[in-house]
Formats: sequence, structure tokens, C-alpha cells
Amino acid sequence: MHQNPENTQDLTGKVFQMPGLVTYQEGAVVSRTIIDKQVGTVTLFAFDSGQGMSEHTLPFAALVCVLEGQAKIIISGESRIVNGGEMIIMPANQPHALKAQHQFKMMLVMIRQ
Repeated sequence: MHQNPENTQDLTGKVFQMPGLVTYQEGAVVSRTIIDKQVGTVTLFAFDSGQGMSEHTLPFAALVCVLEGQAKIIISGESRIVNGGEMIIMPANQPHALKAQHQFKMMLVMIRQ
């Protein structure tokens, strides 16, 4: 997974278009952390087609907002297709994975339980 070099740039108090804050890279997943606090994080991701995250479990409730494109998100073995403009909540301590059906960008908000 690659991180954008602008990750250290402070975005506080600024207006921006979320999809423009991360760029696609061929064969890769690119991430950019927007907020990183003890209680949770906000991270933007850009997934090239076919890329994904293998199944894992975290002690965080997670809100996935797909900004553009399409993702296959699997929660506790149940598959869902999430399109640009849609969101899904992944409960804490439940196994989940995702895969880009096509290139897609998402915002991930994780909140510690």
C-alpha cells in the first residue's frame, strides 16, 4: 500500500474535493490519512481495479463511503456491492475484506469501540 506524500499537509479549516486527495496507481492501493486520533481515524483510499484488502478483524466500527467506482465488500462472509455515493457500516470485531470491482476511491472512518 502506498501513501501520498501530501499526508503531512494540514487540511484543517480548508474546503476540498475528497476524490482529488488520492490518486490511482496501477496495480496498487494508495492511502492518505486525514485524521489520526486515539478515538479513531479518517483515511482516503484509491484502489486500482482488482486490488483489495484481505480478510481481517479490527476493534473499530468502520464506516466506508465509496466516493467513486465500485467495491465488493465482504462482512462475516456476506458479499455486498457498494457503488460511488453509497456507504456501508462494518461492525467492530467482525471479519471483513474488500476488492475493487473497478477502480474506486473510498473514505474510511474508524471509531474505537
